[in-house]
Amino acid sequence: MATRKLIINGKEVEADESITLLQACEQAGAEIPRFCYHERLSVAGNCRMCLVEWVGAPKPQPSCALQVKDIFPNKDGTPAKINTNSPVARKAREGVMEFLLINHPLDCPICDQGGECDLQDQALYYGRANFHRFVENKRAVEDKYMGPLIKTIMTRCIQCTRCVRFATEVAGVPDLGATGRGEDMEITTYLEKAFASELSGNVVDLCPVGALTSKPYAFNARPWELRKTLSIDVMDAQGCNIRVDTRGPQVLRILPRTNDDVNEEWISDKTRHACDGLVRQRLDKPYVRKNGKLRPASWAEAFAAIAARVKATKPEGMAAIVGDLAAAEEIKALKDLMLSLGAANLECRQDGARIGGAPRQGYLLNTTIRGLDSADVLLLIGSNPRWEAPVLNARIRKAWLNSSLRVANIGTPYDLTYPVEQLGGADALSAIAGGTHPFANVLKNAKRPMLILGPGALARPDGAAILNVAAKIAGDTGMIGPAGTAAEGGWIGFNVLHTAASRVAALDLGFIHGRDMAGILDGAQRGEIDFVYLLGADEFDMNKLGKAFVVYQGTHGDAGAHRADVILPGAAYTEKDGLYANFEGRVQAAERATFPPGEGKEDWAILRALSEVLGRKLPYDDRDALRRAIIADAPHFAKLGEVPAHQGADLSVWTNIGKAGPIDARLPLASPIADFYLTNPIARASATMAECSRIFVGGQSRMAAE
Repeated sequence: MATRKLIINGKEVEADESITLLQACEQAGAEIPRFCYHERLSVAGNCRMCLVEWVGAPKPQPSCALQVKDIFPNKDGTPAKINTNSPVARKAREGVMEFLLINHPLDCPICDQGGECDLQDQALYYGRANFHRFVENKRAVEDKYMGPLIKTIMTRCIQCTRCVRFATEVAGVPDLGATGRGEDMEITTYLEKAFASELSGNVVDLCPVGALTSKPYAFNARPWELRKTLSIDVMDAQGCNIRVDTRGPQVLRILPRTNDDVNEEWISDKTRHACDGLVRQRLDKPYVRKNGKLRPASWAEAFAAIAARVKATKPEGMAAIVGDLAAAEEIKALKDLMLSLGAANLECRQDGARIGGAPRQGYLLNTTIRGLDSADVLLLIGSNPRWEAPVLNARIRKAWLNSSLRVANIGTPYDLTYPVEQLGGADALSAIAGGTHPFANVLKNAKRPMLILGPGALARPDGAAILNVAAKIAGDTGMIGPAGTAAEGGWIGFNVLHTAASRVAALDLGFIHGRDMAGILDGAQRGEIDFVYLLGADEFDMNKLGKAFVVYQGTHGDAGAHRADVILPGAAYTEKDGLYANFEGRVQAAERATFPPGEGKEDWAILRALSEVLGRKLPYDDRDALRRAIIADAPHFAKLGEVPAHQGADLSVWTNIGKAGPIDARLPLASPIADFYLTNPIARASATMAECSRIFVGGQSRMAAE
């Protein structure tokens, strides 16, 4: 790594030649203001707020657009001197700030960015006080339509182009751009169409002024009114790090937290804007079905109804199903309770995925999210990562942009924001496994090949056979490397992409016993299973439960609650402390931001109370004891934020994945997600997500001609 010496503010430093002068100055402890520069976007160099003095240069220099290798030494061989706070640099920044404020409307009192605005902060610290030279009328710009999530007040825009670069580079949807030149330049969506990206809300975070703000959050609160809680997203299985902002009992907004290993600093629009569904259609008291109708009841009455039915049911006729949003605590509590009752059937794969059991590597994204950056060939099988994990899809696009990553797809083709070779259907998978398909050689010749199995491949009747063939491909094409994580030099290119936030934790804790999902539903229709406990499970056809007695423990009046005979109101992910394992196997902790409405309780506490009524008292009275029990079952739950090391070198591990059998080439390999915005009870209760679904999935976007 080549370095170069610089003298920054009188302090000699040695900086990597490949970084920018702005980064070198910050490494030396200097603070450099900026509007257009962003660490995860290309350099634009058009705001000029980062000007510094290069002693000897004829004028101040934009530190974001200069690399350290461009700063040559003085003629006498001494290191170049850079001053970031000299009179020259200060005067230059004051001039830039004066220009930026010429046309800015100065409407801070009614701007949603107020209190967390870069322009406000930098005008205070770097602007010129009580003096301006411009008396002309300010320019006004017409507001633009960008969809149901982004509110525009374009007169505030300072043309930093962060939003344009994000749309083009990260989201891969070039819907934003600039028209005109000079004073006539405007940021627009060209034909007044909605910004059609699942990541569009991130431009609000990127905007350094109030030109782009959150439309659902408009005029709701000021940042200093909000209580901020660190949490984990459950809208998909990536486990994006988020911050939940609440005022009183209500969640007002959700923002991303930076975690380079998981989500960098991006989140999906569903993660960000489905929070209004937390207050709609909520279950806030227990219900018991009497004479065919659900009636409000006390907790004691609800528990008594469950106890009476359990007493009359044989253990082999009992089943429990875990939904997509459950935390590890309630999964463990439900498992212990059902096994203490002798229940024969436990299931966490409500989509019917043929996956689970040993070895653990058979159901994880083993390459890890960060490991994607090192891959050179990627094979997608029955997956649409743009809808199944939008932030992961952006990471794949980043790898494609920054390297020679080659992506191919087996199954239904999707627009994934990067070039994808279409190889065909399930017959192509068999051909690759047999070595007769040309792409088999591409995988063998790659240095770090990988594949991703999506839910569209696993939720088929032959899902176990597809899993087995995929594991064989991984073993035959060099996808399995030495033991250790990808960061330690090992490599596993075999990956499974889950969409349920609860899935990996449930598989880790062994919530698979007896009949699978199809077997439970078949048994319920036949009358062989007559007691079913649903822990937030809503994503299957409730008509297939037949005449079984159904207990639904959850948060919303969704499909499970409509079918239930007893309803127990639980807590949403923002209303409880919980552990979640993402699709890498990384365990992360979410903190409680608010409390459940009405008589709602934390889910594990409900199960603990019910166990006492059933005469099977669970052996933990508080969350700490419960987490110790979880760690006893799965020791890696003690290591928060880490991806456990794998056993990649032992190829025998991979022979037990899936089940050998025929693959039906007639069945489509298509993602089961038909509507990205309505995949769980919280999202379906959200008015914002309903509007997004209408516009982006239903195709009812407003156009300029209208």
